[in-house]
Amino acid sequence: MNNKLFRKILSYVLVAVTTAALTVAVLLPVSGILGGVPKLQQLENLILNYYVDGADAKELEDAAAQAMIEALGDRWSYYMTAEEYESRQEQQNNAYVGIGVTIDAQNTQNGMVITAVAANGPAEAAGLLPGDVIIGAEGQSIVGMTSGEAQSIIKGKEGTAVQLTYLREGEEFTVTVTRATVKTPVATANLLPGNIGVVTIVNFNASCAAETKAAIQQMLDAGAEKLIFDVRNNPGGWVTELVNILDYLLPEGVLFRSVDYKGAEDVDKSDAACLEMPMAVLVNGSSYSAAEFFAAALQEYGWATVVGEKTVGKGNYQLTYVLNDGSAVGLSTGKYYTPQGKHLEGVGILPDVVTPVDAQTAAAIRAGILEPENDPQLQSAIRALSE
Repeated sequence: MNNKLFRKILSYVLVAVTTAALTVAVLLPVSGILGGVPKLQQLENLILNYYVDGADAKELEDAAAQAMIEALGDRWSYYMTAEEYESRQEQQNNAYVGIGVTIDAQNTQNGMVITAVAANGPAEAAGLLPGDVIIGAEGQSIVGMTSGEAQSIIKGKEGTAVQLTYLREGEEFTVTVTRATVKTPVATANLLPGNIGVVTIVNFNASCAAETKAAIQQMLDAGAEKLIFDVRNNPGGWVTELVNILDYLLPEGVLFRSVDYKGAEDVDKSDAACLEMPMAVLVNGSSYSAAEFFAAALQEYGWATVVGEKTVGKGNYQLTYVLNDGSAVGLSTGKYYTPQGKHLEGVGILPDVVTPVDAQTAAAIRAGILEPENDPQLQSAIRALSE
């Protein structure tokens, strides 16, 4: 073998050995990270150890959890970060720690416009009024912030104070508000001409049944001879609250059916005591879950006329599972049915009297600023009761 050929072969061998050494040098630490752990943990370990720009473990885990739930293809299952779950608990309890104002979340470029002030709340005690515009909090401007960004500054622990700067008719004021637990009304009542009582139910969460019954009694004491239940834009809530109200209203019979992931059926029934008087229920495309089953039960018993627009059509129920970092998953674990055994998924409730409204009217109804005489759906319900 000549020297030229020998040197060529030797160079190939050296390249092969060097390449093998480099490969081993890369794989050895990776195998230590990946060995014996589940796939998602392997991926997280890889990213946290080798991603060139660095990564946050919490953000990775939240994103992965969100993606896993979305992969189910179930529109009703959902993932919540720890912060979102805490907020969700406040919503379900119909109480929160804050200053007690409702703001126009769609119009925050020039500050936070107060649209309502909670009765007996901290903001009312401090003298804030609907129409005031909050432009600063804790010495910093909130103009141009999103409602979420501004609320993160304004919210805080119960008993602590926040300094707010606001505009009233163009004049600037500063006030200190002490944060406290604010109760959100669930059911409200209003007596209309003709002795028609309107009971508006905003959700079926904590205290819904007690407040709804109280609102009904308030209307009866005021002389109401007919009732209209408004569950438009009602996102539903707890089955226990729903069944409690239906039991109060309906005669003896089946109220609600559910079947869990194991195939086990549960049936809720009513006793013979009931409330007999002309009734109507207002629904729309944002009425779902317990709001739909409330309307469905009254409709199937022939107890009320349903008026408005077709509802969403939600047929799965969710149980909430809290994870070890405080985040949570609302997972569909069963299906529920009307008293007659109808599954509403993708079907919804078709009103007896269909009354559509335009987008502007729908927005006014959602905001609660439409006068009864200008509400086409409410007027349809009044006519239905009269007929």
